Amino acid sequence: MSDRDEDLSQLEELGLEAVGPEPTDEEVEVDLDSVLPTDLAQPLTPFQQAALKVRSFPRTPGVYLMKDNAGVVIYVGKAKSLRSRASSYFGATARQEARTAGWIDEIADIDYLECESEVDSILTEARLIKDIQPRNNKELKDDKTFPYLQIFTKEDFPRVEVTREPLRSGVKLFGPFPSAGSLRGALQVLQKIFKFRTCTLDIEETDERWRWFRPCLLASIHQCTAPCNLRISKEEYRRDIRRLILFLEGNKKRLLTQMEAEMKAAAKDRRFEEAAKLRDEIAKLQSLDRRGELDLHAQPEVFYVDPKKGLEGLRRVLKLSSTPQVIEGVDIAHLGGNQTVASLVQFIDGLPFKPGYRRFKIAGVTGIDDFRSIHEVVSRRFRRLDDEMLSQPDILLIDGGKGQLNAALSAFRSQEIEPPILLSLAKQEEEIYLPNQSEPIRLSRHSFALRLLQYVRDEAHRFAQHYHHILRDKSQFK
Repeated sequence: MSDRDEDLSQLEELGLEAVGPEPTDEEVEVDLDSVLPTDLAQPLTPFQQAALKVRSFPRTPGVYLMKDNAGVVIYVGKAKSLRSRASSYFGATARQEARTAGWIDEIADIDYLECESEVDSILTEARLIKDIQPRNNKELKDDKTFPYLQIFTKEDFPRVEVTREPLRSGVKLFGPFPSAGSLRGALQVLQKIFKFRTCTLDIEETDERWRWFRPCLLASIHQCTAPCNLRISKEEYRRDIRRLILFLEGNKKRLLTQMEAEMKAAAKDRRFEEAAKLRDEIAKLQSLDRRGELDLHAQPEVFYVDPKKGLEGLRRVLKLSSTPQVIEGVDIAHLGGNQTVASLVQFIDGLPFKPGYRRFKIAGVTGIDDFRSIHEVVSRRFRRLDDEMLSQPDILLIDGGKGQLNAALSAFRSQEIEPPILLSLAKQEEEIYLPNQSEPIRLSRHSFALRLLQYVRDEAHRFAQHYHHILRDKSQFK
């Protein structure tokens, strides 16, 4: 379902109709000659005068305001091309459309506000509808099913999201917006400038474990400053959010003046990295000019790992009485049967805990034998925990399928140690195997539980490969 279809379905549920001609990918200018009288001596009606006025509109982004005979604004809309979009209301199609036929004849005048970019026009339209409340935009004035932009101001690192169910407190709201698709497109453009997070992670600056969290793809492509990895301080991040809010409130010139002053001060104090960052942000803001268009469908598909949701998902999937706290993952690495090594990674409360990571040189196995290698590392790890009376993890994850799982289970039996919750995750189909179950568990690829297990498995694999490369490099210089 498209964003527009989604918006229309929301209206239908409420017994309402959308207003305004349906927007198209290309805004085609309507020939207004059919609206104007052929006899030039004949006086123009207010509707015809408005149509004639549209001919002087610029072909730039902006917001148009329809007015009645009393000068009251009856409808507000946005446009990528003001002349093309506004002219569509004076063509024959608008009179045939159920959404507009009832009020088209009320148009007696039309004005416009030129905007610097399509992003600006989207934000300006929402502000005007909220302030003026035109009667033909009535569905947008109070209807909570339309999209809002919501900023969680009470968080250490405020996240930004599009929502149809805005909260009543703890957030800064912008909207409602007529189109979810346009709002998401604008958000993607703004994220490239202000680099805010859009994930739902509960990040606290005082929790040092976040330093070992692996950021999502948005950090790699420089669309997020990765507070999930504590790469930015709370104050620096919140300063960026304040700049975003200033922009969303329509204070772009004030924002640019403020940022330019900050850039000069940073350069004067020889804080050149900060000055360069501000310089780049200023350039991007200034590039949101009349040629700027929405960056629709450019957002990469990012499946972040939410620790709390992942752990709660595992509790439900594995039918546990309580939420697991400690997860350990094991993986094997080798090169042609030589220098086989194993890694063990530890996650606490869904986050990597690097002091708990361990490396193992496999000593009792010759050639390539992942099963015996897993048997050895599990035996050594849990024999030591048992001898030193240390607590076991809640879950032990083995990289592999049924065979690797059975090898780990055999290690516990040979050591006469009761295993923790034991499972394996096979790479190709991402199937979860459990002891004494013939069929694997298959979760949605978007499942929080599966994402967390993948994170543990991938981190174990990375750590094993890293150790293997160290040993290989050492052997080359002997």
